[in-house]
Amino acid sequence: MIRNVIGSVLALAGATAAVWSPFRDWYDGRHGRDYRVQDLFNGISGTDGPLVSSILLPLAFGALITLLGVLMRSRLLVTLSGLIVLGFTVLWMVRQGQAAGSLTVGGDGAGLGTGVALAAGGGVLLLVAAVVMSGRRREEAYDEEVHAPPQEDWGPYGPDATGPVPYRGNSSYPPSPYDDGHGRDGPPTLPAPPRQDER
Repeated sequence: MIRNVIGSVLALAGATAAVWSPFRDWYDGRHGRDYRVQDLFNGISGTDGPLVSSILLPLAFGALITLLGVLMRSRLLVTLSGLIVLGFTVLWMVRQGQAAGSLTVGGDGAGLGTGVALAAGGGVLLLVAAVVMSGRRREEAYDEEVHAPPQEDWGPYGPDATGPVPYRGNSSYPPSPYDDGHGRDGPPTLPAPPRQDER
């Protein structure tokens, strides 16, 4: 339980950093929201696109998967969100390095900016959160084992058996040995002997 809480906090912090990163400088003072998603596959261009089709789109998608993973306590979903954030960040770095010839880190808004650091850090934080989380499967298996309702002992019979039903009366006396299980108790009925006047 404690591990899931800590992992959830780390995952939400990583998702927040990833979504916030496009609104910070990524390279040479250009914000991440100014890079189009298609530029990651076709090459970086100087054309700015709308916000909904910017690099914010895959990062927001990763954050949405993070929320689902936290709600479902799924380590797999949190890991997937971290890979999405890191994958698109690394892909952008490759494309930006191809467009600029090399990546530099400098002051005064030159080179890589704080937005890239936030995106990369958010992705790493998501992966760390997935490792910290204990997941859901073990806890549910424990709960089912401890809180499972007691099974009724039907003996060799079953709840759907068609044979004789075990004795379940409220009487303190044991069942009759002649009980056939269908409500007929007592010894078998024999034909009465013939009377003397009928001989």
